[in-house]
Amino acid sequence: MHIHFLDPFQPRQSPIHQLDPRVKFVLALAFILTAALTPSGAWSAYILLFALAFSATILSDLGASYVLKRSALALPFVLSALPLIFTTEGASLLDLSIGAWSLTVTQPGLARFASLALKSWVSVQAGILLAVTTPFPDLLVAMRALGVPRLIVAVIGLMWRYLFVLADEALRLIRARLARSGDAANAELRTGGSLVWRARVAGGMAGSLFLRAFERSDRIYMAMLSRGYDGEARTLPLPRIRPLQWLTLGVGLGILALLLVLAYLI
Repeated sequence: MHIHFLDPFQPRQSPIHQLDPRVKFVLALAFILTAALTPSGAWSAYILLFALAFSATILSDLGASYVLKRSALALPFVLSALPLIFTTEGASLLDLSIGAWSLTVTQPGLARFASLALKSWVSVQAGILLAVTTPFPDLLVAMRALGVPRLIVAVIGLMWRYLFVLADEALRLIRARLARSGDAANAELRTGGSLVWRARVAGGMAGSLFLRAFERSDRIYMAMLSRGYDGEARTLPLPRIRPLQWLTLGVGLGILALLLVLAYLI
């Protein structure tokens, strides 16, 4: 059993993969900031933002479905903004009666909810595209090169790497359970206990996972300190950004700035 599925990086020989990680990081942040600052109801701006994200996806040689399917992860979280449909004042579109409750769907509320959903969707696409086209160590080095505080980069790096430690401990527990579990040859026979018993076993495994992961994290940190770790991983400096990379960065930032200005003018 492998845990490589935790690493989203997909190696390709595409123009997006070959971009400097500092350029990709800045462009991704600028894209997300542009989407966040775009006013509500600027549908033409949302279409242009999606077109930019979709074009970058095509250039990355990952396939449109790869990013679009994974960006749908943001949609369930958008449901937290669903009350905006009923609490925003404006022209009424639909009246709903649920028992003693009377809800009114307003046009501004529906527009705000749809705008928030679209902005979140395209922003997640930019984040996914950055993650799958940039190795994580290169991304950490790019963040430090751009002046992100050392503590923040260290926390992000340790959090990411410790996911693999947790996954490894979980796989050890699963293997131990399978090695000690019986299985009936007849598929019609039910193995295991009741639902309550299964929940108790799962809770015990979760508690054991927490304790084992906590102890292992302490051993890992002591090993890091014994090797000279002082809060920052030392790496070779990144090469200078080539003129073509600077041109790509300037054109990308210019397009995003122009799009934001047009969104407010329209």
